[in-house]
Amino acid sequence: MTFTVTYKPYQLFPEASQEGEGKYEWYKRAKYDESEDKMQMYMALMSAYGRGEGIEYKFGGTVANTLHAHRTIQHFQALKGPEVADQLVDSLYRQYFEEEQHPSSVETLVAAAMEAGIDEKEARAFVEDEDEGLADVKMAVREQCGNGIDSVPYIVLEGKRRDITLIGCKESDEYRRALAQIAKESQ
Repeated sequence: MTFTVTYKPYQLFPEASQEGEGKYEWYKRAKYDESEDKMQMYMALMSAYGRGEGIEYKFGGTVANTLHAHRTIQHFQALKGPEVADQLVDSLYRQYFEEEQHPSSVETLVAAAMEAGIDEKEARAFVEDEDEGLADVKMAVREQCGNGIDSVPYIVLEGKRRDITLIGCKESDEYRRALAQIAKESQ
């Protein structure tokens, strides 16, 4: 059985500015009521989860509006296919969570596109034209707003009998079980 991943845009914090603010400070203020103790517990928990999956989370960098990252993913997914989109998303996640890069700066987006095998000139031309594909991505984001999403990733596994929805970060085994269930029900 073959599964194809299709990325759809969604913004958890659409009110965030493009310039952004410090990730550590933002999380501490917006999520943990300025509590240093709660922030330390969050970092310890996320670091433990990450280590189990080979991710070395860092908590510096910038929290910012991700609309242009979604615009870039949607464009190259439509143009180059799902494998390129996977590589693009993997690079964006690594850059943001492990390398403390801005989630949607021109430099981050071009670097991710190049890692996905896209020519730098082609990537830069698209990324720097902030209007190309913007209306379509904004409309797609609005379509997702009514789904009650409060964390990402938001994954819908479409099966022949039913769909399975997974919201928020899960252990790898939970994804495997869901995929196996869809495969079993689709035979």
